[in-house]
Formats: sequence, C-alpha cells, structure tokens
Amino acid sequence: MDRVKGDAAARAVRIFLLVGNRLLRDTLLRLFRKPTDVSIVGQGSPSVTPSADVQESNCDVILTDSIPASSAPSDEFPIPETPNAELLLVGMEDDEEQFLSAVRAGSSGYLLKDASAADVLSAVRSVSRGEAVCPPRLCLSLFKWVAEEARETSRNVDPRPSLTLRQQQLVSLVARGLTNKEIASELNLSEFTVKNHLHRIMKQVDAESRHEAVESARAHGYLTQP
Repeated sequence: MDRVKGDAAARAVRIFLLVGNRLLRDTLLRLFRKPTDVSIVGQGSPSVTPSADVQESNCDVILTDSIPASSAPSDEFPIPETPNAELLLVGMEDDEEQFLSAVRAGSSGYLLKDASAADVLSAVRSVSRGEAVCPPRLCLSLFKWVAEEARETSRNVDPRPSLTLRQQQLVSLVARGLTNKEIASELNLSEFTVKNHLHRIMKQVDAESRHEAVESARAHGYLTQP
C-alpha cells in the first residue's frame, strides 16, 4: 500500500501557485489537497515571491492569476522564466487582447473567472502533458491572429527573384539581342559559362526561353530599357 502511494506521489504533477489574490490562492490550495496525481511544491504572490524560489521548486506547472508581459522590462515581469514548467493562467477575463498577450508571453493555458474546480484540475493535467487549454471562442481568435500574422509576413516578402549583378548584366545583353558567343566576348567569359548562367537565370525567373527570361527580368524591375 505504501509503495502504491509512493508511486502515485512520484507521478504527481508538481504545481507552484504564483497567485496574488489570497482568497483564490487559498481556494486552489484546498482544491489540490485531495487529488493524488497533483502536488503543491510552492506558493506565493508574483509581486513578492523571488524568482529563484519558483525555479528551484522544479515545478511542472506555474499556476498564476497574473498576465505576463513579454515586452516589459525584467523588473515588471512577474513570472520567472522556468523553461521546464508550463504556465497556466486562471481567473482571467474573456478578452481577446489579454488572451493573445498571454499566448505571446508563452502561456500554455488560459482559464476564465467562471472556470469550475474540475476545469482547473483538468487544465493542470492537460498542460503538464504538453497540451494547450483555452476557451473555444478565444481559441478561434488565436487561429485568426496566426492567419493574419502569416498574411502580413507574406506581404513583406520580396516576390522578386534574386539575380546577382553578373546575372543582371548578362540578361541585359540578352535583351539587346546578343548571342551567347557575343555575350561571352563582351563579358570575357567562355560560352559554356554563359550557357550555365542563362540556364540558372531561366530557372530563377521561371522562364522556358531566353525571351521569357528577358520579359520576366523586365517585369521584376531588373531591366529599365524596352
């Protein structure tokens, strides 16, 4: 019997309560007292608990009612950086900006003020397994935010094919109607090197002929003369 209890304790999820609201902290302490698969390894308030206390607790989950601000100076950041622990927020508002701020700061779970005791226990177990927890409506806002970030990134990407100065010089000579032999003479290159350059240029601008390569280079602003 003692061995069974010891094995259960060894598997228990280690929780550090970093909760500023004393009433909420006391409620959570009572909540986690009975389950055998969770264990409180420390408690305190974000404003007064030293970061070292949280880090040295070797906790699996930091459960807090404070929103971490990833862009704030270190003396304003209430949640210590603990790489091996998941961050679970409780008692939160149903607010998209607040939720996204928590996600950007590395939170794995976000529970609203109306979450039940069962919700909190379930969330602790979920984030300890590497899963994310959030209300369905806010989860949708997260998907929308990620999609918008992806669109913004794609808008900022230069769509032009990247041509070196030598390639630009070579394609401008093709545009003037010079043959490979004439281009080789103009640039003091071998015809074989010119052919290789042209092959790479056509591949980069997705062209199937010299004429298409010239038109593509012109369309992307590499050639100014018609």
